[in-house]
Amino acid sequence: MNLQPLYADDAALLLAALRKREPEAFTYLFEQYSDKVYRLAVSLLKDEVSAEGVVQDTFLRLIERLDQFEGRSHLGTWLYRIAYNLSVDRLRKRNPDLVLEDEPEDGRLPIPVHLIDWTQWPEQMLTDAEVTAELDKAIAALPEKFRVVFVLREIEGLSTQETAAITALTISATKVRLHRARLFLREQLTQSLLAIGSEKETNEM
Repeated sequence: MNLQPLYADDAALLLAALRKREPEAFTYLFEQYSDKVYRLAVSLLKDEVSAEGVVQDTFLRLIERLDQFEGRSHLGTWLYRIAYNLSVDRLRKRNPDLVLEDEPEDGRLPIPVHLIDWTQWPEQMLTDAEVTAELDKAIAALPEKFRVVFVLREIEGLSTQETAAITALTISATKVRLHRARLFLREQLTQSLLAIGSEKETNEM
C-alpha cells in the first residue's frame, strides 16, 4: 500500500513512520523538502556544491536525532532549522567573526535613495527574464542575516513565527530584518532596472 498520499494530510502518521525507520516515509520527506533545503542552503552559502552537502547532512542529522524531535513545531520547520544551523556552521568556518544572531534593534531603518515605482514602466521595456535575473542578483547581494529571513518568508512562504523559530530570532527582529531586506531589494532593483531601461531607450534612438 502506498502511504505517501496519507503523509501529506497526517503529520502524526508521517512522524510515526519515520520513527519506525520506514523507507517510504523518508522518501516522501526527501521529495518534499530536499529542494527547499537546497534553496535555503545555497542562498546562504552561495555555493552549489556546499549547498548539496548541506542537503545530505540535513537528512542524515534528522535520522540521527529523530528521537529528539518533541513535536512542538512542524517537522518541516525543524528540518529547516537543521539546514540553517549546518549552513551557518559552514559560513563560520569561512568567517569566524560572522554574526547572525538576534541583536538589539534601534528601530531606525535605512531610507532608500531611489523610490521609483518601476512596476509602472511599459511592459515592453523589460522582460520577465531580465527582472528575474536582476532580482536574483539583488537577493544574492543581501547580507546573510537579511537574506535568510527574506528567503524563508518570501520564497519558501513560511510564516513569521516559523522563520523566527528557524533562525532563533525574536518575532520583532524577524519583521525588522524582512522589512530591511525589502527596502534593500527595492532600491537595488530600481537602480539596476533603471540602468537597463535607459540603455534600451538609448539603443532605440
